[in-house]
Amino acid sequence: MTNHQELLIRTPDGFSFSENLEYLSRSADECMFHIQDGRVSRAIEVEGKPVLFRMEEHPEGILVTLAGEGDGVKAGAERFIRDWLDLGRDLVPFYELSERDPLLRDAVRRHRGLRVVGIPDLFETFVWAILGQQITVAFAYVLKRRFVETFGQAIEADGVAHYLFPSTEKVAELEPEALRELKITARKSEYIIGIARLIAEGELTKEGLLALGDDRAIEHRLTAIRGIGPWTANYVLMRCLRSPDAYPAADVGLHNALKLVAGLDRKPTLPEVEAFAEPWKGWRAYATFYLWRYLSSEAELG
Repeated sequence: MTNHQELLIRTPDGFSFSENLEYLSRSADECMFHIQDGRVSRAIEVEGKPVLFRMEEHPEGILVTLAGEGDGVKAGAERFIRDWLDLGRDLVPFYELSERDPLLRDAVRRHRGLRVVGIPDLFETFVWAILGQQITVAFAYVLKRRFVETFGQAIEADGVAHYLFPSTEKVAELEPEALRELKITARKSEYIIGIARLIAEGELTKEGLLALGDDRAIEHRLTAIRGIGPWTANYVLMRCLRSPDAYPAADVGLHNALKLVAGLDRKPTLPEVEAFAEPWKGWRAYATFYLWRYLSSEAELG
């Protein structure tokens, strides 16, 4: 990187760069960042301009190398990374809870130091959640890549294209046929464009949702939007609005993970899924995230 500056972000005790890197490495089709030799590079928007950063492990936290100059660039990148990796969260209460809970204990011990890796941009979170409805995660990544590479802005660096997520203004002007050409279903195309228009017009904002101050109030507001059900609302609460207690109870991956850790010979019923989470209240998003990770790591182990 030319004209670069460095930033050291000190991480909380117990944070594991390697655990979070492993999570970020889960798909070769990921298009919002690139990983090579233990370094993550990504393009973000700071003060209305694209900024490229690279982050890597450092004995005292995370070392960030930024393309660009000025304190505003540095502050914007730090805000993004802290949000992305949920670095402001004290996980000691969650870890104490998990040691007392037989369903969480093994998952948390194996992946201790993992954070709920977020999606700081509201529109990106909605698009990812909608694309993932009723299809495999692998195919959702393929659709996201097509969407981003078709409508997003790219910054070239070291022979690699780093994409900014498509803007709501650009997507709001599209017709569903433009998304259907990417093999996104007609309904999902309509949902994505509808949400882009709400955000572009200022009717739906991250700040406005957070101002509601209560998960249930936010869920009620979100599920009033066409294409958004309770699962998507709780996914947005978890990954973007940073509720540690969001609980996508209808999630298939969560059901499979609970079947595994509870030793069931069938998937749990929805009432069972709710009952299992009673002891996790206040931390259900973190419990869910760790169970997802545990399920995928068990699959990797074969």
